[in-house]
Amino acid sequence: MATRPGAKDLTTGPIGKTLLVFALPTLATNILQSLNGSINAIWVGRFLGESALAATSNANNIMFLMFAAVFGFGMAATILVGQSFGRRDIDAARRAFGSAVGLVFGSAIVVASLGWIFAPQILGLLATPGDAFPLALTYLRISFLTLPASMMLVLITMGLRGTGDSLTPLWFGLLASALDAALNPLFILGVGPIPRMGIAGSATASLLANVAALVALIAYVYRRDLTLRLRGEELGYLFPTRDVVWKIVSKGVPIGAQMIVIAVAGLTMMGLVNREGVDTSAAFGVTLQLWAYVQMPAMAIGAAVSAMAAQNIGAGKWDRVEQITGAGLLINLGITGAMVVLLLIFDRAVMALFLGGVSPALPIARHIQLIATWGFILFGMTMVFFGVVRANGAVLGPLLILLIAMFPLRLGFALVVRPMLGVDALWWSFPVGSLATVVLAGLFYRYGRWRELSMQMPGGHSQTGSALASGHNAADPAGALHPAG
Repeated sequence: MATRPGAKDLTTGPIGKTLLVFALPTLATNILQSLNGSINAIWVGRFLGESALAATSNANNIMFLMFAAVFGFGMAATILVGQSFGRRDIDAARRAFGSAVGLVFGSAIVVASLGWIFAPQILGLLATPGDAFPLALTYLRISFLTLPASMMLVLITMGLRGTGDSLTPLWFGLLASALDAALNPLFILGVGPIPRMGIAGSATASLLANVAALVALIAYVYRRDLTLRLRGEELGYLFPTRDVVWKIVSKGVPIGAQMIVIAVAGLTMMGLVNREGVDTSAAFGVTLQLWAYVQMPAMAIGAAVSAMAAQNIGAGKWDRVEQITGAGLLINLGITGAMVVLLLIFDRAVMALFLGGVSPALPIARHIQLIATWGFILFGMTMVFFGVVRANGAVLGPLLILLIAMFPLRLGFALVVRPMLGVDALWWSFPVGSLATVVLAGLFYRYGRWRELSMQMPGGHSQTGSALASGHNAADPAGALHPAG
């Protein structure tokens, strides 16, 4: 297949090498985003103190929940883009992408507006510490203004990955992160004509960085004439028909619900942690910053596995789908395992960047790391299993698994065992939840009926995975027709 600039056919070549080469730019993008968040947290923690750091932790957890409310539509469209690209149907890929742009932008506007209005009530439900409450409210409301631009930036990069392009997202992720990190101290402290804005300055810097990166990315897509650009009559895809909306929404809502389950579980945990005081809350906030790095390889590998699986399912190459799963598990074990070891070795030095060497929150944060960080190796395995099954439209199984693992198991464990272990029950609940999730995800991958599903743009021609596996040559792209945490 002759591909446009940036696009890559993921249905050929060696599995392991192709997966690794595709995943590494995604990993670098994720690390840049996490590094940006960590640098901003350093500015806030050093210049404004523990209360401000706790405020940003509470606000960021809420933003993850809001982000999840519209993220599922983008993920569903990415899967459709990948499958369409795998079967050589560029118009269907553009139709799926354009439909997602219209849905996600509209949804982001609604969510941002509601978030601004109800921000005080949301923070109250989280039992945000009193010292941190006004700071968190200021930071959260400005963050809501950032949501439409950040969602569009993520959606475009997700769509590009569906076409096999993981390099373009890297460059513009670098741009957004560099702008955000550079502008943060300027707006926090005030430099020259820029007024001193405190914690509001940190959120404002993120807003400006996301808008600038989004404008630059859109300009680049059109200047390079990348696969997903829309011109002329194709701009009508931004106003999707009912059948296209149903296809994206029916898959996107369960995918978004999976993120909401994770977010609600995280917010519930944050509420329990906040009741332990500002020091524990700040320690947990720093822990979350470092966990973002540990989970980045898992997220990148999961995204790469999903993109590769979607293209190969679209091409009818089911033998390669099985090999992709095995390669993803092995690569995750190596990279995520190495990240866990490095963090445990250098945790004190890294945490001191956020808290200073004498902060009472520092020993609490180190204790949390020692108990819970290893569970992210299991989390990475789960991302591989979920990435593959979602590539064929299986979204209800992963949602049910997360519901069971996060609430009756993880949070149930934390509440039931807390009288015996004290606050350590909260930290042990993380690896317990990860273990439950990966076991259930592995069983669903092996014995579930996800291969029998079909996900395609309306009007196409497809056959289910089971029919492909049994009745067609796996190398025949005509045998099948047919977007994550």
